[in-house]
Amino acid sequence: MTLSVGDKAPDFSMPATGERTVSLNGLRGKPFVLYFYPKADTPGCTREACAFQEALPQLGQTGLAIIGVSKDKMPALEKFAAKYGLQFPLASDQSGVAEAYGVWVEKSMYGRTYMGMERSTFLIDAHGKIAALWKKVKVPGHAAQVLDAAGKM
Repeated sequence: MTLSVGDKAPDFSMPATGERTVSLNGLRGKPFVLYFYPKADTPGCTREACAFQEALPQLGQTGLAIIGVSKDKMPALEKFAAKYGLQFPLASDQSGVAEAYGVWVEKSMYGRTYMGMERSTFLIDAHGKIAALWKKVKVPGHAAQVLDAAGKM
């Protein structure tokens, strides 16, 4: 499935760190960032999470919530969040949310193909529509791109 700017964000409900549950319904009326990353506590994913954590005060001023999503199980996410002091929820996708957003894709490494998470970010407006999206994200400067786009919403 390919999503575009202006499309309705696919519905979701997932368990998240801090004994929270994150859902599209629960966020209705508020803009938010849903970012998908391959694996907790790996170098790129750690840099990305820490960049969003650093941008949290500015993103908070825009009224924006941040949610990180991976296929990791909750214990790994809780450990990752605690290790880096991440205050925003990290959600465990065990119900096909990544597939609904089109970011669970075939990848290839060393001649082997497998299914994996494509690093992607979706900026969702207060009406539940996709305001901006980034696929195949490069981590350096990405949080600033999201902050810039959020400021234009």
